[in-house]
Amino acid sequence: MRTIFYLIKKEFLQIFRNKFISKAIFAVPLVQMLILVPAVTFELKSVKLTVIDKDITSESRGLINKLNGSTFFKVSSSTFSEDEAINLLHRNKCTMILEIPEGFGKDIGNGTPGRLLATIDAVNASSAELTWAYFSGVIRDYNTDLIKKNLSTISPIPLQKIVITNRYWYNELLNYKYYMLPGILVILVTAIGFLLAGLNMVREKEVGTIEQINVTPVRKYHFIIAKMVPFLLIGLIDLALGLIIGKIAFNIPFEGSILLLFLSSTIFLIAVLGVALFISTFSGTQQQYMFVAFFCMIIFILMSGIFTPYESMPVWAQDFNLINPVAYLMRINRMVMLKGSTMHDISRELYSLATIAIVFTTLAVRRYRKTA
Repeated sequence: MRTIFYLIKKEFLQIFRNKFISKAIFAVPLVQMLILVPAVTFELKSVKLTVIDKDITSESRGLINKLNGSTFFKVSSSTFSEDEAINLLHRNKCTMILEIPEGFGKDIGNGTPGRLLATIDAVNASSAELTWAYFSGVIRDYNTDLIKKNLSTISPIPLQKIVITNRYWYNELLNYKYYMLPGILVILVTAIGFLLAGLNMVREKEVGTIEQINVTPVRKYHFIIAKMVPFLLIGLIDLALGLIIGKIAFNIPFEGSILLLFLSSTIFLIAVLGVALFISTFSGTQQQYMFVAFFCMIIFILMSGIFTPYESMPVWAQDFNLINPVAYLMRINRMVMLKGSTMHDISRELYSLATIAIVFTTLAVRRYRKTA
């Protein structure tokens, strides 16, 4: 135990001797939380609309006013030329084109369903689907207004006889920051554990200080544990800092047990540090390690469910996530912070993380060679 203690002390001295790392440890959480949480969002707040109104009647103007008065749509331009409208869409000057054909108002007055053509920029499929959903909602409201005025509707439907009251749980305000912040915390902890720990070990190889350890009777598991402990503590400190920033800057709710969150993060960090040190045993230079680590981090993070729901992924991707530690902590953070989940609720994720931690830490110890 004394051997491990002195090795850990040596690691801390080595870490804080590097001015860049010592500053990055505390600067990264601050910058990452304040920039990424409000910036990374799939919320659609404004849709720029180009209108081609060939009818020019009170009905067509009423529909345009209905769209312009909604929360999401903003009529940015009007034209009578389809080519001009398509050119605006091509140059990203608008997101949607609404064409109101001639005779639209007359059809409504005669009880014939009116027809519209909506052309939506679908480069971003998610935004296109949201745009269509918002547009359909405005059209439904417009139909309801026509019914109340005893006019024929675009798509005749009976008045509602059933009233539905919706209720949102766990995120009543539908604030996307509440969804993203737990995920950003996972990325923060992953970056500290995965990048810094591996780079620290490979750097010792490059400068030759690791050879001094190799000629001592220090056991391999002593060495690996000493490499893990400092970055484990630093990762937990950064997690605490991230939570504090989230509460102060974004008033993020926290419904569950903070001890359970830190326990889960501790197991996760051991798993990630095990993977990082295992990869570093194969790397001879920092450039080699950075290349492999960056590749692994991108795969782990993008497939973790931070942007897309886990259930929406193909079967093979869900199977891959069985060995993806980031996916487990992503679910744990959101469940504990937003739902107030208990250990029983996240037991499967904890067992899986513990298995990954044991396997990769064991591999790192066995793969490390005292070659000098």
